[in-house]
Amino acid sequence: MTAHPATAPLDIESKNPAEILSTIFGYDSFRGEQKEIIESVIAGDSCGVLMPTGSGKSLCYQIPALCRDGVGVIISPLIALMQDQVMALNELGIKAAAIHSALTTKVCVRR
Repeated sequence: MTAHPATAPLDIESKNPAEILSTIFGYDSFRGEQKEIIESVIAGDSCGVLMPTGSGKSLCYQIPALCRDGVGVIISPLIALMQDQVMALNELGIKAAAIHSALTTKVCVRR
């Protein structure tokens, strides 16, 4: 992922998935079925997606969360993955946080 460093939270003006893919994540095009999955999620459809490691699953929920109004909630069983993704999104200037079992209740409430 090509990071575009930001010092303040990003104000994402575009709601276009391809533009977000390019300007925020630094990729020129979607891979495999990403575009169709992202469009379905943005439309409010439920999607069950099975993709191999490294195929770009994260973008399939991160881009729709950026395109839609409100807060995106992603459920993941892997704490290390959550931490890595939150750190990468924060480095891009995107507000993100993780709540998991390794945190105290006090820390979770502050997030």
